[in-house]
Order: sequence, then structure tokens, then C-alpha cells
Amino acid sequence: MGEFFKWEYVVTLFPKVLSALPTTLLIVLFATLIGSFLGFILAYFRIERIPVLHQLSAIYVSFIRGTPILVQMFIVFYGLPAVLATIGLDISMWNKLIFLYITYGLNTAGYFSEIFRSALSSVPASQYEAAASIGMTKWQIYRRTLIPQAGRIALPNIGVAIVNLLQNTSLAFTLGVMDIIGKVQTLGALYYRVLEGYFIAAVIFIILSMVLEKAFDLLEKRINTPKTRKQRQTALLPLKRTEAVFTVEKRAK
Repeated sequence: MGEFFKWEYVVTLFPKVLSALPTTLLIVLFATLIGSFLGFILAYFRIERIPVLHQLSAIYVSFIRGTPILVQMFIVFYGLPAVLATIGLDISMWNKLIFLYITYGLNTAGYFSEIFRSALSSVPASQYEAAASIGMTKWQIYRRTLIPQAGRIALPNIGVAIVNLLQNTSLAFTLGVMDIIGKVQTLGALYYRVLEGYFIAAVIFIILSMVLEKAFDLLEKRINTPKTRKQRQTALLPLKRTEAVFTVEKRAK
């Protein structure tokens, strides 16, 4: 490839670009944690159709899914400090990574909420009725009956969403954060070798995406393939069958 592309620069720049990987992974980690927590709350509001909160959740999800994440990033980075300044809180000196955690977390919550809502809605209503008939509280029903079953349904889509999240972190450099792409641009200006840097970034993102996809495939198979007879029975019957449960399920049929 001559002067256009040199493999020796790939070898030289690869470890330097790789040094920014922890920053990218931290963004993915915190965004997933924030998104999972807020996403479940939003899904709960919509499933239970709680007045006002249900409508606000729908508007929030529409906004997140209908606007580019770059726009959301600038709204958080410039808007949040301005809003909090009106009540005497100065966060302008916060680490820029914190704003990225918030942005990607809020963005992920919008997508996760739809995944969770769809999965929870897929659980047969008879399961909820059966759990309620034996005196479970609403929290117990969600924790012991609905969430375990919905988790199996949602897992493939969660995996896809996290892979998309990983790829969207390529915009983090716009706030001056030294993630993978930020490192590539810095090294490109230093060595005057841009193509090699982006080639390295592409390889890293491809490998990470493949690892995540494989990990979720293995996790899905592990969850959906019980190994023992007891596990098979548990997977087929999340609730301990009692006479009351049997009666409710029979009526539902």
C-alpha cells in the first residue's frame, strides 16, 4: 500500500490505542447499570399504566429513540449544569466522563425500557394471577415470577442493545474524552497516520462486538438449557404448584 498505509504503524499504534479501551468499557458498564435500573422503572410505569408517569415515560422513550445520541450528549453536557446552576449547584467542573455516563445511561434506559416492557408483557397473565392467589405481594410477583421469565425472553435483545451501545461510544470523543476514537485522533495528529489508527479502532470494535455476542449466546443457552431434572422442573414451573395455583391456571385455559 506504500505511503498510504503502513503495517509498521499499525504495530506501533496498536498498544497506544488499546490503552484507551478501559475508558470505553467503563462507559459501557455504567451506561448498562444506569440503563437497566431506569429502564425497568420506565417499563413498570407503562405496564402498570400509572397515571401521569405512564404518559411521561412514553414521551421520554419517544424522545430518546427519536433523537441522535449526539444531541442528547450536548443537552446533558451543556443543559444539566445550566439547570442545576439555577438552584445553586455548580457541576461545571465535573469530570466529562460523568456526563457521558449520564448521557449513555439515559439513552440506554430508553431502549431497555421497551425491551423489558415487551418481555414482561410476554409472560402469561395466568402466572400473575396464580402468584396473587397464594398471597404474594406485587413486588414478590415481579421478583419471583415475572422477572425470571421475562429475563430469558429479553436476553437476546439486551445483548444486541449492549453491542449497539458499545459502538455508539465512538462519539464520546466529541466531549474531549480520551476513548478509543479520541486516542486515534490524537495519535493521528501526532504521527500524521490517520488510516492506521482507524483500522486499529475498527479491529478493536469488531472483536469486542463478537465477544459480547458470543457471551450472550452462551448465557442464553445456559439459562434456557437446565442441566438437571430439578432445574428442568423449575424452568417449566417457576411457581411452586399448589392447589390454588392449579385452579387459577385451569380457569385461565
